[in-house]
Amino acid sequence: MFSTEELDQIRRQGAEWREKNLGRQERKASYKTLSQIPVETVYTPEHLDSVDFGADIGLPGEFPYLRGVHPGGYRDRLWTMRMFAGFGLPEETNQRFRFLLDNGQTGLSTAFDMPTLYGYDTDDPRAAGEFGKCGVAVSSLADMETLFDGIPLGQVTTSMTINSPAAIIWAMYIVVAEKQGVPLDRIGGTLQNDILKEYLAQNEYIFPPEPSLRLVVDTVEFATNYMPRWNPISISGYHIREAGSNGVQELAFTLADGFEYVRRCIDRGLDVDDFAPRLSFFFNAHNDFFEEIAKFRAARRIWAREMRDTFGAQNERSCWMRFHAQTSGASLTAQQPENNVVRVGLQALAAVLGGCQSLHTNGKDEAWALPSEQAALQALRTQQIIAHETGVTDTVDPLGGSYYLESLTNRVEAEAYAYFRRIEDVGGVVPALESGFFQREIGDAAYIYQREEDRKDRITVGVNDYLAEDELSIPLLRVDREGEARQIESLNAVRRTRDNREVASRLRDLELAAKGDANLMPPLLEAVRAYATLGEMMGVFREVFGEYQPGWGF
Repeated sequence: MFSTEELDQIRRQGAEWREKNLGRQERKASYKTLSQIPVETVYTPEHLDSVDFGADIGLPGEFPYLRGVHPGGYRDRLWTMRMFAGFGLPEETNQRFRFLLDNGQTGLSTAFDMPTLYGYDTDDPRAAGEFGKCGVAVSSLADMETLFDGIPLGQVTTSMTINSPAAIIWAMYIVVAEKQGVPLDRIGGTLQNDILKEYLAQNEYIFPPEPSLRLVVDTVEFATNYMPRWNPISISGYHIREAGSNGVQELAFTLADGFEYVRRCIDRGLDVDDFAPRLSFFFNAHNDFFEEIAKFRAARRIWAREMRDTFGAQNERSCWMRFHAQTSGASLTAQQPENNVVRVGLQALAAVLGGCQSLHTNGKDEAWALPSEQAALQALRTQQIIAHETGVTDTVDPLGGSYYLESLTNRVEAEAYAYFRRIEDVGGVVPALESGFFQREIGDAAYIYQREEDRKDRITVGVNDYLAEDELSIPLLRVDREGEARQIESLNAVRRTRDNREVASRLRDLELAAKGDANLMPPLLEAVRAYATLGEMMGVFREVFGEYQPGWGF
């Protein structure tokens, strides 16, 4: 980017400046990012002396897509404002969906409660006490019909945060869309469906890795053949970060999982250019402003190069990393909750400057409860203010070329590749998760972060400094406990009124398919149409696949 003579002159100037300012008393003994990357006092072109602008940075919409996958960025189209929502009864969540759409949200994102995430019906004894607390309860097609009642699924895209039971929940959504008259090739949305990150971070796995990965590849194959507007996986770093990882680990572990899914789909016989354009990603937007932007930019460049050079992708869309971002729930504080509005705003701004395709902003009250209607609206308004009042959407990659940001992007990428090598040394992603490698690395990072907090090397306002004697109280959302009884009553009505002979037949077909190697989506769709419940279908899989018990320990 600079001639040898210019760089030599810059180095001399930098050396003279550092010598002149040696011995200054700084506020902290050392400066480093949350990923422990040292931060220098000042950055100059000498930090980018090995950068080739065309090959390493380039222009928006051009390989390696560091500056964005679309040439016009947000000048052409704003990101999708996709607020995560779900609590209690399907009809209650339906009302929240409508409220958000009426206030300018441009896509739906569905949270499911813990029994649903683990594949239990609401009336299962193991589900007791967990109804609706962290999302909406869905036990059958009838619940999904209520959840999306009056919402035109041919016009609205929907993201669903579901993993082990993802194929079943997706089948329910597909059948609801069919009943609305929407053909398969017009149904748009995203299924999280990232089971690998469950084993290494969130622990909402059910089956062993191999049958779980089979289910994921089945959904990718079905979407590739029939649903060109659907993203069958959202490869998720968000939960890895929430579990305590740093930004580099989030990036490296997420992409390693992504590469494993690509390998599995290729092994199934799918052409990389047929399925890769519909893979999407989901990242955390945390507090370290510049490191987060660098992480998003590095992610695009790594994915583009690996897809082209390692997996042989020839379609440029296969090299595009499209990602959803969500502000960090783990960074929100119960103390002084109004401060969370500022945190969320800055995290959202980092996601936008990093080039996200869709974004969820957390409510200020989420350290206490599911977001209230007022908190959710304020979080949505935060996105709208960034989009329309700040000017950051007027040019593509406005921080591109910053000596610090470009240097940090390169360093984050290098650290990610170091992790890729370590994962390969362990034997790959599945052996690494089965041995506890990922879990130990995340645990170590969480310990370092907490130790820095305890020593006040890092300040969290309202938690370890700037404390307030009189804590502010805010209104919280309370899930109606009577809703559980109504949900169980509805579920029992489904069981009474459906054709139970047909249900039994469809479940037998599903069992036979699970014991074989055929794609499981067709028999799942038939079972869903017969109103088999989530617990019944997951019961078939539990019987055939077994339940996973990790063998690693610390």
